[in-house]
Amino acid sequence: MTDPIAITGQQRLELEAAAFRQLVQHLRSRPDVQNIDLMNLSGFCRNCLSKWYKAAADDSDLPVSLDQAREEIYGMPYSEWKAKHQKEASADQQAAFTKGTKA
Repeated sequence: MTDPIAITGQQRLELEAAAFRQLVQHLRSRPDVQNIDLMNLSGFCRNCLSKWYKAAADDSDLPVSLDQAREEIYGMPYSEWKAKHQKEASADQQAAFTKGTKA
């Protein structure tokens, strides 16, 4: 095991925020990767990130709606992203998702 990083709490916060921004940007640049594929492979998706963002805002008493949180993650209104990029899940994707939620 390596030694813990010797940084301040503020530096850790800034690094985590930068990593989060990069993750969001990466997901925005890959609309071909469907949420169901993310869920099947990693157990979370863009919608999860949106909900976590909203929960963090709620914890900080910041007035952020779920729609606003989704727009922060998707880079556009959720309905627009769905219309442009979301595809119907295949039977295999649905089966993998169902299996994963029961595990």
